[in-house]
Amino acid sequence: MGPRSSARRLPLLTPPHQGGRAAMTCVYRCGNACSHPVPNTSDNPYLNDLIAQAVSRRSLLRAGVVATTAAGAVGALAAPAAADPWWHDHGHDDAPRGLRFEAVPPNTDDQVTVPSGYRPQVVIRWGDPILDGAPEFDPDAQTPETQAGQFGYNCDYLALLDAPWEWRRRVLVANHEYTDEELMFAGYDGDAPTREQVEIAWAAHGLSVVALDEDRRSGDLTPVVGHRLNRRITATTEFEVTGPAAGSELLKTSADPTGTVVLGTLNNCAGGTTPWGTILSGEENYNQYFANAESVTDPQARERLSRYGFGGGATQRKWEQFDQRFDIAAEPNEVNRFGWIVEIDPLDPDAKPRKRTALGRLKHEGGGPRLTRSGRVVVYMGDDERFDYFYKYVSDDKVRWGSSRWARRHNDTLLDEGTLYVAKFTGNSPAEEIDGSGELPSDGAFDGAGEWIPLASGDESFVEGMSADEVYVYTRLAADKVGATKMDRPEDVQPHPYTGTVYIALTNNSQRGTDGKPAADEANPRNSNKHGQVLEVMEEDNDPTSLEFGWRLLLVCGDPEDPATYFAGFPKDQVSPISCPDNVAFDPHGNLWISTDGNALGTHDGLFGVALEGQHRGQVKQFLTVPNGAETCGPIVEDRHVLVAVQHPGEVDGASVEEPASEWPDGPGSIVRPSVVNVTKEDCGRIGR
Repeated sequence: MGPRSSARRLPLLTPPHQGGRAAMTCVYRCGNACSHPVPNTSDNPYLNDLIAQAVSRRSLLRAGVVATTAAGAVGALAAPAAADPWWHDHGHDDAPRGLRFEAVPPNTDDQVTVPSGYRPQVVIRWGDPILDGAPEFDPDAQTPETQAGQFGYNCDYLALLDAPWEWRRRVLVANHEYTDEELMFAGYDGDAPTREQVEIAWAAHGLSVVALDEDRRSGDLTPVVGHRLNRRITATTEFEVTGPAAGSELLKTSADPTGTVVLGTLNNCAGGTTPWGTILSGEENYNQYFANAESVTDPQARERLSRYGFGGGATQRKWEQFDQRFDIAAEPNEVNRFGWIVEIDPLDPDAKPRKRTALGRLKHEGGGPRLTRSGRVVVYMGDDERFDYFYKYVSDDKVRWGSSRWARRHNDTLLDEGTLYVAKFTGNSPAEEIDGSGELPSDGAFDGAGEWIPLASGDESFVEGMSADEVYVYTRLAADKVGATKMDRPEDVQPHPYTGTVYIALTNNSQRGTDGKPAADEANPRNSNKHGQVLEVMEEDNDPTSLEFGWRLLLVCGDPEDPATYFAGFPKDQVSPISCPDNVAFDPHGNLWISTDGNALGTHDGLFGVALEGQHRGQVKQFLTVPNGAETCGPIVEDRHVLVAVQHPGEVDGASVEEPASEWPDGPGSIVRPSVVNVTKEDCGRIGR
């Protein structure tokens, strides 16, 4: 591939396919999920139905009491007082600690734009070498072997740990969600990919573990090539299946008659860090990699495949032509071996990665761990599909602290033995007040109560007509049966590290309230929901093992000038516009940070800080934006670093290697490369101070 002219005109931005996404993103990222029929055809109620069925107003008031009690336990839900304006005069001295920066205005610039006084640094890009012997990236000389030693494609979730016994050294873990072959290979023919291109794509999926040197003066983070902890996990890495469904007949294949060994992980989206230092990663839109679901004739098998979004014949990438495990007709159980939470130990390069079946099989966005007061581990999870559900897992045993072999061996069992639950929400406002417009009900808040419905524990199923194995492998069908509440694409779910309140990013659902689809409810209050919302869940008595919870919407996203938006009661003329919340994180001061995916307001995706307490509660401030076609992923917000994964830059309809839609990160004449970016203050001072 020769040099590219800097004078080449970029392709026009075409109308969005879903929210603000390009059609190209929908094809390669999720297999065009939004253009397919909604997999959840159950008649499970949404909140309007539940409210209308309430026996009396007294029962509704009781639901409100639960929410209020839970709110009191975390002390963060009082309506804010009016705050001093900052948006028009750009003042920020009165903002909460961690949010004292000049908000970045919405824009469409082909760069990472940060506040005045801050600077972005590209830490690592697709194709940068991380293992010994891996060459420098050459887009004209890609091979499966070189990619397996280099940083993977389309980085998503990020985790940053301290390297043990090494001063000023950090360990970065990055998911690699999917590949876009049209932006990877010059002259790519989607109808006839080569074996080499397919095997490069296999090697570009998965996860990367990379040691970084930290410069305390500049704040720069620099990869340490060949470090003993560096590691690539790909679509062909061997995984161990653990937990109650390991060895199930539903997981056995001709290549693995034990049902306990799986090659690879696919479409890894968000994740979480466990209290014992391992990394959780969610397998999300894996259905798009498997071909020939239409050849299945057995009615029960067809129902199960349909519920998980499998359908049609050949796949977009044509992997089934090169490995029969991607052909459902040849290996019908291989699809059941994906859709799990996977766990890796980034500080032990010899530790085999695991697929944890006790946490259920769905389209996992990620997993957010939290400890109970007694030390049991709870993992909160969202199923990223329109009208799908919110889950949690509670371990039977408790964490053992320390790094001894005994403690590590014990903690390795915590995600195998426990109980899996799904959430059912109830609003506390009269049904007629939730009309799909997004207008607040008369009590001034979208809020209510909920319950956790158990699905399975060990080899015991709590779902009538389903065995425990079936509950774990077909978790969506189990949740359908028990009446879980349909949500607007529950994506990242993370508990607050100080208060315990759980935050759920509900990205959007343009089919809410359309013909034949569930209408708005109090937790999902807008029909044709293009912009999404952020929901808070407060466990009863702040106990994550509780079977009851209160909930409240923190944000109803969109243009602040739109009356259907809500910012926790904060003045809407003093917030940054925000659309399509995706990932959530927290800074050392307890503020919430939100990255977006598919901004439907016509500007680029970004990262936003949100105050959660006091008079500034609900104040949204944009911290950065990403380049053309890109999504903001995997935010990490530390005292002196903000890290984001800039995913699928240049992914604009009509773009290709020959006709790029972005020149980021390396400038004119270079191939566009997904990358991790580190933002620091110019004096390496504290973020937002």
